[in-house]
Amino acid sequence: MLEGKKILLGVTASIAAYKAATLVRLFIKEGAEVQVIMTPITKEFITPVTLSTLSGKPVFSDFFSNTSGQWNSHVDMGIWADLFLVAPVTASTMGKMANGIADNLLITTYLSCKCPVILAPAMDLDMYRHPSTVRNTEILKSYGNRILEPDTGELASGLYGKGRMVEPEIILETIKSFFKATAGGQGKI
Repeated sequence: MLEGKKILLGVTASIAAYKAATLVRLFIKEGAEVQVIMTPITKEFITPVTLSTLSGKPVFSDFFSNTSGQWNSHVDMGIWADLFLVAPVTASTMGKMANGIADNLLITTYLSCKCPVILAPAMDLDMYRHPSTVRNTEILKSYGNRILEPDTGELASGLYGKGRMVEPEIILETIKSFFKATAGGQGKI
């Protein structure tokens, strides 16, 4: 169902960033083309080399290449994609997306994209239920973005509660269902 689909995968600085590797593998296995964008600090959680190897494409995190000076066009990526998935998405990135704070390549691409957007939050339970995160979630939904509610379970902090990023296999099935519905003329995120 993902054959020929172009998926832009945004990865933000969460301990759940390691799940991005599984997402890329699953999408590629289903026939999708995957382009990864990560926030600069995300490199502390998962390496661009890992995601580049799995996707077969360079991973972008900066506006310009440090070696060649080539511009990594957020506009071109936003036009290219059939779907923009941000998984994991942190409270910080959600706040920037909700308020148009375009201070990194991932956010400028989000603000430029023409395709549907799915967000898979990952954060500690208190962050997830904080009034600012709740408000930003509602704002993002009002923009037409789909939010995949996080799972409840053990969190990186050692606490137990809602905040775990939904598993990659569930995200894959959600995206396949979306494209199937879209093909049938009912596609809505």
